[in-house]
Amino acid sequence: MISSAAMILVGLTGGVATGKSTVAKMFKSCGAVVIDADELAREVVQPGKPAWRDIVHRFGKSVLDSDRTINRQQLGQTVFRDRTKLQQLERIIHPRVAAEQKRLTRQASGKNPNAVVIYDVPLLFEAGIDKRVDKIIVVTADRETQITRLRKRNTLSRTEALRRIRSQMPLTMKRLRADYVLDGTKHRQSLSRDVSRLFKDFRSL
Repeated sequence: MISSAAMILVGLTGGVATGKSTVAKMFKSCGAVVIDADELAREVVQPGKPAWRDIVHRFGKSVLDSDRTINRQQLGQTVFRDRTKLQQLERIIHPRVAAEQKRLTRQASGKNPNAVVIYDVPLLFEAGIDKRVDKIIVVTADRETQITRLRKRNTLSRTEALRRIRSQMPLTMKRLRADYVLDGTKHRQSLSRDVSRLFKDFRSL
């Protein structure tokens, strides 16, 4: 747990394309400090950084664009077809992201000892981050909604979309380990009200 006596650190997770990012933006609008694991992951693999060098060494220059940045789509196609390669990539990225998250959490606590910090992280349980947070929110959606959103967002085939969904812990298992569950298929206004109520609860804690 990285929180101070007054600050609360909340892990926000769910399945891919369940609406987690939308929920994170709603929390930010309420006044929470949001730390985005995906954003941190993009930062730690910038050209020349240690994680970037490790990825190029492991997966080759074929995963690079002409400007030497990581081609996330190409890398994704490589690792989501092979669980071993996915685990290798996670071992490269996760420690660096964890270090940045801890730094940003301390920074938020220093600025506001009563801050509500939301850590938006897809692999909260898979990476053992659930042990480092005070509360856990899981955002859910039915499988068909996930597939439709993924195909639209990432221009994937149905097979590729399913492969990405199945690479994560099943939502049924995540729900069982959550302190709070939010339905990511709800109408935006209704979902926003749910988030607002949760934020007030966290402030009272």
